[in-house]
Amino acid sequence: MGIGEMKMFDFEVLARDGRARAGKLRTPHGEVNTPIFMPVGTQATVKACLPEMVAAEGAQIILSNAYHLYLRPGHELVKEFGGLHRFMNWPHTMLTDSGGFQVFSLTQLRKIGEDGVEFRSSIDGSRHFISPEKAMEIETALGADIIMAFDECAPYPAPFEAAEKAVERTSRWARRCLEAKNAFGREDQTLFGIIQGNTYVDLRKRSASELLELDFPGYAIGGLSVGEPKEVMIPILDETVKLMPEGKPRYLMGVGTPEDLIYGVYHGVDMFDCVMPTRVARHGAFFAPEGRQNIKKAMYKHQTGPLVDGCDCYTCRNYSAGYVHHLVRAEELLAHTLLSLHNIRTLIRLMGEIRVSIFEGRFEQRFAATLEKMAAFKVH
Repeated sequence: MGIGEMKMFDFEVLARDGRARAGKLRTPHGEVNTPIFMPVGTQATVKACLPEMVAAEGAQIILSNAYHLYLRPGHELVKEFGGLHRFMNWPHTMLTDSGGFQVFSLTQLRKIGEDGVEFRSSIDGSRHFISPEKAMEIETALGADIIMAFDECAPYPAPFEAAEKAVERTSRWARRCLEAKNAFGREDQTLFGIIQGNTYVDLRKRSASELLELDFPGYAIGGLSVGEPKEVMIPILDETVKLMPEGKPRYLMGVGTPEDLIYGVYHGVDMFDCVMPTRVARHGAFFAPEGRQNIKKAMYKHQTGPLVDGCDCYTCRNYSAGYVHHLVRAEELLAHTLLSLHNIRTLIRLMGEIRVSIFEGRFEQRFAATLEKMAAFKVH
């Protein structure tokens, strides 16, 4: 690499406080400070929010889903528009999930084989087939900076034998994804592997060992937060992160409550995503220091102040809780936007505060109450 050149993808850990890490992720579309929360734009949009709004709330990276975009409008059409960044006007870093979780959640509509998965579209019932190679074709056309391997996510609960088969297939498919990426992929895209294993520590160890042999630039933890209780999830998270490489980004998929983010960072996770901020917003919920609140309650009707005192989100800087309460009661769509922006900003600001506390060496002290609360779920 010559003077002045930058790698297409790079990750550096800049500070540690216990197992918690603060770092920097470099991609062709910019730098991302970790730990980071990624808002989800499943179908090339963070629901109810303009891309400029999401960026203004501090989002440095968002996630879209290859499965949904493959079905509609089609990955080839997105490619015609110059890729997903141009298609949805998001000039910053982007990650696409392969769609493995979505395909395997179609329990009654799909058939798994060694070559891939045959399934019926959740939109119109048409038949489709996605293999590891096809997943790479789709994600290559979409053009995100970080793309995910096609994996098998066993449901919760799953018997050991079923979870074991899913791990074995995930490892074989990961190799095929890597080979396809090397054969026809793009240099400006980085492929992450996904560790599976359900709630079985031995299977998590096996999955991690087999995927680490393939030397992916980054690794994700899949198959958690899929219905299992906290006392089951937390010990598995703890053990799995210990298996992941120290110098590569660690991504916990589908997790996004404030408590889970704090506890994930405590164990050494760098990246998180979840639909929760926008999903709960559409039901009138917003994040507050005392926990999730419902703006529909009558107590907010006369509140002239913001949703949360001191919040620096667009909504709290410009509108009263009473106004948002009115919008929700009147079923106005603007309510979804204002609540979503508040929730997104709350999680992004939290990650920024966590990052600062890691650099200052006071992460555990700053979030002691939450860590103690979460530790109570852990089975010793």
